[in-house]
Amino acid sequence: VFIPYFTLETLAMGLIRYQNPFGYFSNYKKNRGMSLFYDWIDWLGGYPFEVAKPEEIFDYCTDHGFTLKKLITTNRLGCNQFVFVKNEILVSE
Repeated sequence: VFIPYFTLETLAMGLIRYQNPFGYFSNYKKNRGMSLFYDWIDWLGGYPFEVAKPEEIFDYCTDHGFTLKKLITTNRLGCNQFVFVKNEILVSE
């Protein structure tokens, strides 16, 4: 259901934007770095998925010996980005 629906929608967008039904398909890879078809397959392969709040990820990682070095969050469709560093264990001699 997904692929045929979005194929028709993309053909319509190609006509509107490029005056060519395949214009959106041919220009997508230049902007995104992958073909539209494989981008759709990538999104479909990610369902179902779970969402964790940034504070849940922070708590889990710090409880397991990591320190947060950088965090970029989003309030829209997209992914939060975390950089954690493993805490070094100090060994006394």
